[in-house]
Amino acid sequence: MNDLWLYVAIAATIALGGGVVIARRSRHDMPSAPVAPPTPPTPVAAPSAPAAVETPPAAVSTPPSFRDRLSRARGVFASATTGVLRRSAIDQSTWDELEEAMLRADLGVKVTTALLDGLRARVKQREIADPTGLIHALRSEMTGRLADVDRTLAFDLARGTPNIWMMVGVNGAGKTTSLAKIAAQQMALGRSVLMAAGDTFRAAAGEQLETWATRTGAAIVRGAEGADPSSVVFDGVQSAAARNIDLVLADTAGRLQTNTNLMDELRKVRRVAEKAAGVVTEVLLVIDATTGQNGLVQAKQFTEATQVTGVVLTKLDGSAKGGIVFAIETELGIPVKLVGLGETVADLAPFHPEEFVDALFDE
Repeated sequence: MNDLWLYVAIAATIALGGGVVIARRSRHDMPSAPVAPPTPPTPVAAPSAPAAVETPPAAVSTPPSFRDRLSRARGVFASATTGVLRRSAIDQSTWDELEEAMLRADLGVKVTTALLDGLRARVKQREIADPTGLIHALRSEMTGRLADVDRTLAFDLARGTPNIWMMVGVNGAGKTTSLAKIAAQQMALGRSVLMAAGDTFRAAAGEQLETWATRTGAAIVRGAEGADPSSVVFDGVQSAAARNIDLVLADTAGRLQTNTNLMDELRKVRRVAEKAAGVVTEVLLVIDATTGQNGLVQAKQFTEATQVTGVVLTKLDGSAKGGIVFAIETELGIPVKLVGLGETVADLAPFHPEEFVDALFDE
């Protein structure tokens, strides 16, 4: 009877088309064998990550050669000297060619006149007899005007307080970038550096300086956009003193030298900086070499406002107006301490008068 019931149940399930057969076993049925659990899938090994490739250390850059970078300025002088050397004697055309080349290179009227008047006197006294001797004498005179000048960046370790180097200049001269390059160079010398982002009026200035601080490993103090630049610099100096940092590089807003209010504010920045726990040992005026004689006007105004101690002349590699060096040093007595000859940190190089003059004349 039990077997009959089992068969009826099976038939009914099949007739209904069920996908799963549910059967009731009789007590006479043998227990079914235990069902083995499903075999888990064999894990597939994840592809191994490529071995980390160690990035080689960046090559140490060497300062660029003036000869390699001053092609535009050299072209101005080369055209004049080539014409002079082709002559058999020194005549009025000789003087005209030299004068034109020197003015085009932005030596300025005063410097050009002084140099050529001195050479004319020597020719008249027969100290110089031919065009070759004239060119050699001109090179010597130009070098002599730039010699015997202290071009070192002032750093007073004996004071035991942070040295402060202020960076001043008009917008677009390369002030913030030059500050960052100086920071990298000073840190390479083993000095600790803090950047004070005192240009609070240009929207991107703080971000730009913070990016450079991250790259170089320098500390940085920033203020809110539009904050008082003097207070930012003051806070930066105080922070540096508390942390025993050697050098504060203080950025300032890009000033138009004709704006009296802004120049007054620069005076305030310097006064406030010196009230903090540090001492201003450098005020570096950043001038774009491509501006030519306008750079001389800037130098005069900034010197009156902030007692400029040195000039950073940027973009010299892209300008034919390198003669502004002579005007700045001769007329104002301010040494050119650094020159920009390219984009890398090493391209902000110490100024060497002999190399500079040689590069202007050598073809």
